[in-house]
Order: sequence, then C-alpha cells, then structure tokens
Amino acid sequence: MTIKLNVTSLLTVALLGSISSFAAVSVKENNGLAKEANAAEAVLSFRDIPYLEKAFIDTAPADRKDELAVGELGIDGGNKDMLVKLAQEIADGKHGNFDSLLIAHKGKLLFESYYLRGRINLPHPQASATKAYTSLALGRAIQLGYLTMADLDKPLVSFLKDLDPTKFVEGAEKITLHKALTMRGGLRISKEQREEFKTNPSKLKGQSQVQALLEHSAPITLQSQSFSYGNFNPPLVMQVIDAVVPGTAQEFIKSELLDKMGIRNYRWRTADSGLPEAGWRASMTSRAMVKWGLLAMNKGKWNGEQLIPEAFIDKAINRIIYTGDDDVFGGGKDVSNQGYGYFWWSADLKYGNNSYFSASAQGGGGQYIILIEDLDLMVIVTAHDRDNSTLQITAERILPAFI
Repeated sequence: MTIKLNVTSLLTVALLGSISSFAAVSVKENNGLAKEANAAEAVLSFRDIPYLEKAFIDTAPADRKDELAVGELGIDGGNKDMLVKLAQEIADGKHGNFDSLLIAHKGKLLFESYYLRGRINLPHPQASATKAYTSLALGRAIQLGYLTMADLDKPLVSFLKDLDPTKFVEGAEKITLHKALTMRGGLRISKEQREEFKTNPSKLKGQSQVQALLEHSAPITLQSQSFSYGNFNPPLVMQVIDAVVPGTAQEFIKSELLDKMGIRNYRWRTADSGLPEAGWRASMTSRAMVKWGLLAMNKGKWNGEQLIPEAFIDKAINRIIYTGDDDVFGGGKDVSNQGYGYFWWSADLKYGNNSYFSASAQGGGGQYIILIEDLDLMVIVTAHDRDNSTLQITAERILPAFI
C-alpha cells in the first residue's frame, strides 16, 4: 500500500476519558486534551468507528507541537458565541453528519470540534479532496525544477517516455497538464471499456495505464475538451509526477510535502497503476487538512520555505473556468459563480451586501478545505453526508463571525 504509515503504532494511545461536552470548553478546563481515538478504534475501517457520545468543542485549541500555531476564539478573532451556537447545532444533528469543524484565522487555529466519527488523531477519508493534494504535489515538482510553468501547456505525453504514440487516437497531443488540471483532458472512454479496464487491472501498471487510455478513447477534439469532472484527469497528472521526479511519486510526495509539513499520521492508497491514487482514497487528520490549507493560503510557503511556486498557487486556487451554478456541492442560496482552478473549486459566498471569493478542496461526503483570502480565514470540515450544505453554512453562519 502506497504512502501508508503504521497506524497501529502511531495511534496506540489510551482513551483519554470523557472530556467533551456540548458547551464550548477552554484549554484549561480540559487540560489541553481533545477527543482521541484509542488503540482499538485506530485499526477500524472508517465506517466501523463508533459515534462519539458527546461532541468535543474547543474555543482555544491545544498546542500539540505539530507545527500549527493556535489561538483563542474571540481573543484572536471571531465571534465566540456565534460559532459555539453553530457547533451546538451540529452536535445536535441539525446540519447533517459532521465529523469535524475547524477554523483558522490569520494563520492561527482558533476553533476545533469533533463529532460522530471524528477524532483529533484519526485520519479521515478525503475522497476527491485528494485531487487538491495531487495538484500541490505537481507544484512541488515545478518548484524543484523537474518541470516549469511553461511545461503546463506542453503535450502531457511528452513527459512519458514509455509510450507508443503510433497507437494513440487522434488528438492525444491536445491533452496538456493545464487541460488535465482543469478537468478538460477530453478523454472519452465508453462504459464497456471502463468495465474492461476493471477486469484487467494488470494491464494498467505504470505508464501502460496512459497507453490504454490513449488507445481506447474516442478522438480528442476541442469539443471533447470541455469540463468533465474526474474523467481520468487526476491519474494523468500523477503519471507525470512519477515520470519527472527522482525515485517514485510515492517517495516524492512523502519526502517533499508530507514530511516537510510534519504530516506523519495519514493513509494514501495505491492505484491499479502502482502509483498513489490521484483523485481519491487518501486519508488525513483534520489538523493535517489545516496544513494543506495554510500552504495554499500562504502562496506556497511553509515555515518560510517556498515549497510551491506562487504562480502555480495563483492558478490552482483561482477561477480559471466557470462551471455553472446548477449543481454546486455543498451550496445554497448564498453560494454562486462556481468555478475551477487546478483541482480546486471556487465560489462566491454572499453575506449581506458583500460577496467573498472562496477556493476549496472538496471531497464527496463532506470534506472541505475552504479558503477566504479577503478575511484571512480557513474553514475545515469532515463529514459523512452526501447532502451537506457546507458552503452555504460557511456563508450564512461563519462569515459573519469574522466580518
């Protein structure tokens, strides 16, 4: 299994007792301890994690020596009463199956809460939020000189040397990294062929995955290169990462991003290709999600080191294309102008007469890293609820606490 730590050894911690309540608690009141998974819970599948009997709500998150700056809600920003009320509603099940809600402001974690299957030390499935991490991994390769920003507009296959282009369908060269990162690669694989791929995963090892896609797709045209979410675009990007960096993509992501940000408690599964999954099947703790968000919010810098080019971050978290408002995941009446960057979504969040641009990593079931640059605000959510309204809740209930 790719990029997987020994979770049992990492999480062999004793259950710290019943330290949570439906009311907000301070660090002093709970001795700085948050709701943690015990050793038995640490080895369970996510669906088998028992629900917390009581929510854990903390308005002054503990300094866990994990490279995250912490502060106190109300003292360092935010309206404490408004956010505690929201957290109590979440705890009462009024907003769906939330597992965690964390809020950072001006670089400090000010609010931390866990519900249901959420635990402070337990990696949570990320679903498609994984795509945003894949995007940042490509950005890291550019920062280190294995690619350039100009390479984003070159044929993606030019970076893959184990392919036979004589067998490609017409138009294969039209797929660029820029197109793939914005979900506009243009592959058109029939349902029957997709099923065939599933029955013969051994034929998709390494770059054979790309060879198979480019042999069995319909021709790639300007018309086919319209926005189509997923559509094998993330694996194409991961293939380029693996091809250009020293060693493997697995080793690169671990040493050049996860280790540098102090993210050691995570899971990242392996795809049929043998590469890390690019579009789903990673798991991160909620605090690790804060770190990914800070990396993007800080224009690619971590602890003063430029890990990702600012120019790449600008493309990743801004609206390159408009995707429409008919089907906004987590949206509502105050969410509009949905768009897409480099595996990051965007939307305008309205409160009162003002509109605030947001960028977000999003995962099905309710995983979000929401960045609102104008307010220097970040909202982290994990959930297991397909019908969540997280962006609407952010606009309606969280924005006013910081305006």
